[in-house]
Amino acid sequence: MHIRPIRASDKDYFLSAVRSFYQSPAVCHAIPVQNAERTFELLMHGSSYADCLIAESDEGRPVGYCLLALTWSNEAGGLCVWLEEIMVDESCRSSGVGRKLISAVHEKYQNAVRFRLEVTDENPRAAALYRILGFEDLPYRQMTMDMPPEA
Repeated sequence: MHIRPIRASDKDYFLSAVRSFYQSPAVCHAIPVQNAERTFELLMHGSSYADCLIAESDEGRPVGYCLLALTWSNEAGGLCVWLEEIMVDESCRSSGVGRKLISAVHEKYQNAVRFRLEVTDENPRAAALYRILGFEDLPYRQMTMDMPPEA
């Protein structure tokens, strides 16, 4: 297995995996399908604030992805890498794919001062992995205000 950047040929896999991710206990709500399509297009045209890594089996089949959001954090004093979505195909869970994805993120963004992610209470296996890898619970709640995307 190896980890590589997302590429155009991953579109069908990415859209399907995102759909599965948003139907899983990893998240609290679904998203419109066009969000994933817009994200894929952004990734294909390059962006200074988004990245995506694909976990690929030895046979060359995508088996997971990690979508990243890159921001500056005044609180942390530097680059903050949000592990926005981590999805591993059901058949490959508990085989080290998630750990390898996170390791590849650390390797690619060695200059980051903070790595951040969210995890739901309904996803205790993922939370356990994140804690083993050094992530800690924050003592405050996150809030959002969504605005309609530009057409």
